Amino acid sequence: MAGIKVFGNATSPSTRRVLLALHEKNLDFELVNIDLKDGEHKKEPFLSRNPFGKVPAFEDGDLKLFESRAITQYIAHRYESQGTNLLPADSKNPAHYAIMTIGMEVEAHQFDPVASKLVWEQVIKNFVGLTTDQAIVAEEEAKLAKVLDVYEARLKEFKYLAGETFTLTDLHHIPVVQYLLGTPTKKLFTERPRVNEWVAEVTKRPASQKILKYHH
Repeated sequence: MAGIKVFGNATSPSTRRVLLALHEKNLDFELVNIDLKDGEHKKEPFLSRNPFGKVPAFEDGDLKLFESRAITQYIAHRYESQGTNLLPADSKNPAHYAIMTIGMEVEAHQFDPVASKLVWEQVIKNFVGLTTDQAIVAEEEAKLAKVLDVYEARLKEFKYLAGETFTLTDLHHIPVVQYLLGTPTKKLFTERPRVNEWVAEVTKRPASQKILKYHH
């Protein structure tokens, strides 16, 4: 049994997405550290795992995958009966499944590009000794506020973004949300009562707490 290996970096939100799914499923795995500062992800042998040179890459026995959101979907299906169910309660219902998929698409295309820029400006730049550009922060916060207004309306109807249960849609947001909670952007979450409740709910999960303990 070759087991599960994650080739990534514990500070990277994309890597953390996969680690979260593995922790929710209580699966054993090995995290193989890829040194991003050294550009290890842009060289062989990592490029043979992901030709686009981005972490994480993933192995489960002979199966090799990349793209964090594809990996989490594989984990959710392959290990459906273990740990937390990360699919809709009625995962065979195409309509319920589609609602979760919409949520995952919204996270990938509406939430993440904006939220990740805010993490870059306010968190990663500090790590690497660059100065935060407040004009970019203001511009991106205005965009994020619009996305969170949509979430607020949705969370008035349901406890989680894809319904009454926690799914991959929620999980995919957690790593970036955790980073933003340590920045002034946190106010965008706290100003919206339902979003604020949802953030508290998803970040206090044991798996969410575990990924905060990883160090770079």
